[in-house]
Amino acid sequence: MFYLSELEHSLRVPPHLLNLPLEDAIKSVLQNLFLDKVLADLGLCVSVYDIKSVEGGFVLPGDGAATYKVVFRIVVFRPFVGEVIAAKFKESDANGLRLTLGFFEDIYVPAPLIPIPNRCEPDPYNRKQMRWVWEFDGQDYIIDDSCQIKFRVQSISYPSVPTERAEDAKPFAPMVVTGNIDDDGLGPVSWWENFDQIDEEEE
Repeated sequence: MFYLSELEHSLRVPPHLLNLPLEDAIKSVLQNLFLDKVLADLGLCVSVYDIKSVEGGFVLPGDGAATYKVVFRIVVFRPFVGEVIAAKFKESDANGLRLTLGFFEDIYVPAPLIPIPNRCEPDPYNRKQMRWVWEFDGQDYIIDDSCQIKFRVQSISYPSVPTERAEDAKPFAPMVVTGNIDDDGLGPVSWWENFDQIDEEEE
């Protein structure tokens, strides 16, 4: 889920950071440039791990900033297809579920990847939201924010930045993870805790 990636980048250290130790100044610039940013086919940058090498330090006339070529390693979030991850419920509508890891919120479970039989109905506690219910063995299992939800990564995509966007369009997501909860052990963890208790009673 998390990987170390080595990158090379030419960056400009502004004058107000030049009083810091060089590595601290460069790390501050790298964090502003990369943290919480998605690099296509690489993933979401979550932390600058270390700085491997620094070259340069040229100051252009009339600029005052120093320019360096830096080789560094960064921690990226990039789940792999088939990986099982525990997330939290964020919201749901007729199209499916949206989950969050806190630092990453573009995880979607489309309706076809929710266990069947199921139904989508208005949420009695939130008029603006629909909720999904799995119907199994005569009981209703509601998918909500009461516990963690385990999902299997179905796919990862890096959409192109749209040239035009409608005013009411959702915020652009540079990385989208599609999840699947239609399998044993997936979905709200409370579902399977209840089944374990039932199995123990039967034994």
